[in-house]
Amino acid sequence: MTSNTAGSVTGAQSLVKSLELAGVDVMFGIPGGAILPAYDPIFDSKIRHILVRHEQGAGHAATGYAQVTGRVGVCIATSGPGATNLVTPLADAQMDSVPLVAITGQVNSTSIGTDAFQEADIRGITMPVTKHNFLVTNPKDIPHAIASAFHIASTGRPGAVLVDIAKDALSGMTTFDYPTSLNLAGYKPVLNPNESDIRDAARLIAESKQPVLYVGGGIIKANASKELMKLAELTGAPVVTTLMALGAFPDSHPQHLGMPGMHGTVAAVTALQKADLLITLGARFDDRVTGKLSSFAPNAKVIHADIDPAEIGKLRRVDVPLVGDLKNTIDALLPALKAEFKKNHVDISGWVKQVQGWRETYPLGYDHPADGSLSPQYVIERLGKIAGPDAIYVAGVGQHQMWASQFVQYERPRSWLNSGGLGTMGYAVPAAMGAKVGAPDRTVWAIDGDGCFQMTNQELTTCALNGIPVKIAIINNESLGMVRQWQSLFYNERYSNTDLHSKRIPDFAKLGEAMGCVGLRADSRDQVDAVIEKAMSINDQPVVVDFSVHRDAMVWPMVAAGTSNDSITLARSLAPVWDSQEL
Repeated sequence: MTSNTAGSVTGAQSLVKSLELAGVDVMFGIPGGAILPAYDPIFDSKIRHILVRHEQGAGHAATGYAQVTGRVGVCIATSGPGATNLVTPLADAQMDSVPLVAITGQVNSTSIGTDAFQEADIRGITMPVTKHNFLVTNPKDIPHAIASAFHIASTGRPGAVLVDIAKDALSGMTTFDYPTSLNLAGYKPVLNPNESDIRDAARLIAESKQPVLYVGGGIIKANASKELMKLAELTGAPVVTTLMALGAFPDSHPQHLGMPGMHGTVAAVTALQKADLLITLGARFDDRVTGKLSSFAPNAKVIHADIDPAEIGKLRRVDVPLVGDLKNTIDALLPALKAEFKKNHVDISGWVKQVQGWRETYPLGYDHPADGSLSPQYVIERLGKIAGPDAIYVAGVGQHQMWASQFVQYERPRSWLNSGGLGTMGYAVPAAMGAKVGAPDRTVWAIDGDGCFQMTNQELTTCALNGIPVKIAIINNESLGMVRQWQSLFYNERYSNTDLHSKRIPDFAKLGEAMGCVGLRADSRDQVDAVIEKAMSINDQPVVVDFSVHRDAMVWPMVAAGTSNDSITLARSLAPVWDSQEL
């Protein structure tokens, strides 16, 4: 281990110097008693600190920044409730493999375990939802902890790391000694796949008659979209991209079938079900993709490529494991596959034609409400068309999230942000703020629901005061829409506690204006384009647009939770598209 050494400093100064040397350019946080010593050197630091209105906002903003830039996002909070308010964004980032470092203050080391004022065992609390975490009680350990945290968060499978620092460690004196290289015992991510496994994978692909490229968010994390394109075009196989992988492969590409899973396209879901080989790249066989696991892709062999060996074989038996960085894995697979194709290459043109037929027969669609009210799908579709593929789209969780995944066209990676694994309501506004900080030259639209928006909209004040001109489209159906949909389908339309009355209270446009934003609204189809274009023309303030939409619109297609993907349906009144005999 080599190091950067300087003279005597406080632990707090050591922390800030360490963050600077780790390459941090921005962090999101709120000061408080235990972390206060750190805020004095922050005052003089070149690192931009954005003062949020709630620690949860700090965590999601750091996540949004990380998802757009590929760099480590950083948030900072005090002890006790400040730290516990970060638990949700930490769990969210960990579930979606986002590189995040959270720094929290802790009570004095002599008070730890005494139930001191604003004490919480945040290390113990977050151990199940972080990749790793640290408790630092000696100021000399701060640089190594910070360097290690950034290394762990950003290498291997990215994830969330917490560094909890006692107040007396921040106040105490130390000699600054920052490591410039690390050798962490027991932490050695495998970057290059086994050569014999690569050859086995190439052979399986060459022999396959009905292959599908099953692409997960790991492709984006590995910056491997160009390599994916080469592999897709070499094989000619259909491509499906999970919710976390949208944009990894262009929606417009003729091989792309869309998103698989609970609200995926018929073509994507059916292709997986009928495949004889799944070429799985950075995906984890999530229950929202597989449906009833025992009936998922029943006749398919599996190649599973992932940097996290714990994912391989976790849920589905694997025929060929490929452990390594996905960029390196595909780079190794391409020449092996070309060599194999010279010896043996099954013609898959019939399979491709069949799959394309499903895509043409069962496209995504929606109906305009008979009463003339506004269709939420239409709003999102028009937003995607007007803002275009170079914009960044950030969704909350629920119906609007699914419609945004279906009706916006994604052509490039890091253009679609959402909370996939944890499903965190309130994610969109602060994540959009972080995304705009990370990509200031790109338009950032948060597509949010009226329920999600009311959880974290206070961060619009942060945006207004800090010159972060995000745009918020509220899909206002005055309901907790996805829960209401389930109540409609499975609970005999007994709408228990899902009516938010959001078209009366609050007035979202006025609320936006009160927080320093421009407030707009649209209530009918003929107003939609004009209000989106008006919002697009405003680039010096945040914009909040209240789209008053029909409340009974539903997300289709749908595979009910816990059922087989064979039971995918197109609408409430219809039988499944396929019966078991057809599949």
